[in-house]
Amino acid sequence: MNTSFTSLLSAFYTRRFLWLLAALFTLAWFGVLDYRHLVASDEGRYGEIAREMYATGDWVTPRYNGYKYFEKPPLQGWMTAIAYHLFGVGEWQSRLWTGFTGYFAILATGFTAWKLVGGERGVVAGWISAILLASSPMWSVGGHFNTLDMGLSSILSCALFSLILAQRDHISIKARRNWMWLCWVFMALAVLSKGLIGLVIPGMVLVVYTLTTWNWGLWKRLHLFSGLVVFFLIVSPWFILVSIKNPEFAHFFFIHEHWDRFTKDGHNRKGHPLYFIPLILVGFIPWLLQLAQGFMTAWKERRGESQVSAVPGFRPLWLAAVWAVMIFLFFSKSQSKLPGYIMPIFPAISLLAGLAMTNAFERMSSAGEDRSWKRQMIYMTLLILAGFIALPYTYQLGKAPYEQLEYQEYTVWIAVALVAALTTMVYAWTAIRGFEHKDPAHRLRQLMDGLLRAAIAFYILVQIVGLGHDTHGRSISGADLAVAVRPYIKDDTPVYSIRMLDHTFPFYIQHPTIMVDMQDELEFGIHQEPDTWAPKVSDFAIRWQKDTAPVVVVPLQYLDDIAALHLPMAEVGRDTRRAVFVKPTHQPAPPAQPYTPPVN
Repeated sequence: MNTSFTSLLSAFYTRRFLWLLAALFTLAWFGVLDYRHLVASDEGRYGEIAREMYATGDWVTPRYNGYKYFEKPPLQGWMTAIAYHLFGVGEWQSRLWTGFTGYFAILATGFTAWKLVGGERGVVAGWISAILLASSPMWSVGGHFNTLDMGLSSILSCALFSLILAQRDHISIKARRNWMWLCWVFMALAVLSKGLIGLVIPGMVLVVYTLTTWNWGLWKRLHLFSGLVVFFLIVSPWFILVSIKNPEFAHFFFIHEHWDRFTKDGHNRKGHPLYFIPLILVGFIPWLLQLAQGFMTAWKERRGESQVSAVPGFRPLWLAAVWAVMIFLFFSKSQSKLPGYIMPIFPAISLLAGLAMTNAFERMSSAGEDRSWKRQMIYMTLLILAGFIALPYTYQLGKAPYEQLEYQEYTVWIAVALVAALTTMVYAWTAIRGFEHKDPAHRLRQLMDGLLRAAIAFYILVQIVGLGHDTHGRSISGADLAVAVRPYIKDDTPVYSIRMLDHTFPFYIQHPTIMVDMQDELEFGIHQEPDTWAPKVSDFAIRWQKDTAPVVVVPLQYLDDIAALHLPMAEVGRDTRRAVFVKPTHQPAPPAQPYTPPVN
C-alpha cells in the first residue's frame, strides 16, 4: 500500500480543517430548509398530517385534512410533530426529518466505506463516498423536500450498511450481534416509515445475494430469532393500537396500500418500464463513470477476483450492487411509480462509486498520470455549460401572464446557479496545475482538492436551482392568501373546499378543510365518516346558510358556479389559483391584506 496515500489526511488536511469543512456543509445542508414555501402535493400533505397530529394530540390515528388517513405509517408524522412541539409549526420544521435523515445517510455512507476499507485509506474512501452522495442531484434535492421517500431511503440504507458492517472480520461476536440488532432496528423503522417495503426489500435483496453467491453461511450470522424479537418490539405497538381503535385499518393498509398498489394501476402512476433510468442518470450524473467502475469492481468481487472484506465468502460490494439492481427492478415492475421510489439505491451506489474513485486516485497519484481525472473534469464542465442552453426555453415557459413572470424570475435563478457552478468548476481546474511535477502525496492532495471543488460546484448548482423554484412555488402554496384569510378562522370555523383537495392551503391556515363535491385521495376517510363532507355543491349551499361564520376556498375556474348559488358571500382574498369567501356578519371584519398577483 502506498504510504503517501495512507498519510494523506494527516499530512495535508488538519483536523481543524476537516471539522470546519463538516460544519460548513452542515450549515449549507440545514440552512436552506426554510427558504422555500411548501408545494403540493407531498410537502403540504405530510406537513399537514403532522400538524393535525400535533394539534389534536392523537398520535395513533393519522388524519389528513381532518379525515382518517391510513395510506402510510406514522413515523415521519411523529418526528415532524415533535419538531413542531419543540420549535413551532413552520416550513423548516416540516422538512427537518427529511433533512436530518438525508444528512445522516451521508455520514453513514462515509462511515461504512471507512470501516469497510480500514485504516487511513478507509478514511479517504469514507470522505470520497460521502462527498459523492452529498453532491448527487437526486439526494441533494430529496434531502430538502418533505416526502416519505428520503426518510425511508436513509433508514433502509442504514439497514444495508449495518448488515455489511456486521459481517466484517476481526470483530467480536458481541459486536457482530449488536450490528445485526441495529440492522433489525432500521428495518423496523423503515416499516413504520412506509410499510412492509421496509422488510420486503432487505429480504428480497438478501435472497438474491445468497442465490448469486451461494453463501448460505451468511444466514447463520443474521441473529434471526433475537433480531425478530427486536423488530416486533418496535413495530407491533402502533399496529396493534391503530387496529384496535380502527378495525377498518388492516384491510385498507395491507391489501389496498400494498398488494393493490403494487399489482394494479389504480393511482395513475403506471409509468414506462424504463421510468427510473433517466432519474438515475440525472440523479447521479456527475459520477456516472465512477458508478460504472464500481459495478465492475462488484462483479469482479462476486467472481472472487477481488475482495474487500476478509470474511470468508462475504462480498459487501456485490451485496451493495444487488441492492441497487433489485430495488430498480422491483419498482420498475410495480404498477405505481413516483420519482422518489428509486432513492434507496443512491447511498449504495455512492459507496460503490466512492471505493472505485479511491482506487483510481491511488493509481493516478502513484503513476503521476491525471488524464482520466481531466476527462472527468471536462465532462462535468460540459454538463454545466449545457445548462445554459436551457435558459431561453425556461424564460419562455408559462401560459398566463403571472406564470410567464414567474418563469422569467426563475430563469434568473437558474442563470445565477450556472454561473456560480461554472466559477467553482474553474476553481476546481486550478487544483491540478503542475500535477506531474509533484510527489505522490501532493498529487493525491490535488485530486482530493479537485474532487471537493467539483462536488461543491454541483451542490451549489442544485441548491440554487431548488431555492429559485419558490418564484413559482410561492403562488402554488397559498401562503400569501392564508395571511389574508387567517384572521377569519377560529378553531370551530367550518372551512369548505370546492371540488379541490388543496394540499398546502390547510397547512398555511392551520385548519383542515371540508371537502365539497370531490373526495380525491380522502375517499377512504370520507367513507368512514360520511357526515364530515358535502357530496354536492347544493349540500354545501344548505350548510353555508346554516353556519354562523363559514369560510370557503374556491378554485378560480368554479367562481361562476358558486356565484350562481346567490349565497351571502364576501371575497376576502385571491391569488393566482383560488379565491376565499366568508359569510358577511354585522361584526367589523378583521384586518387583512389580500394578496393580489401581478397581471402583466
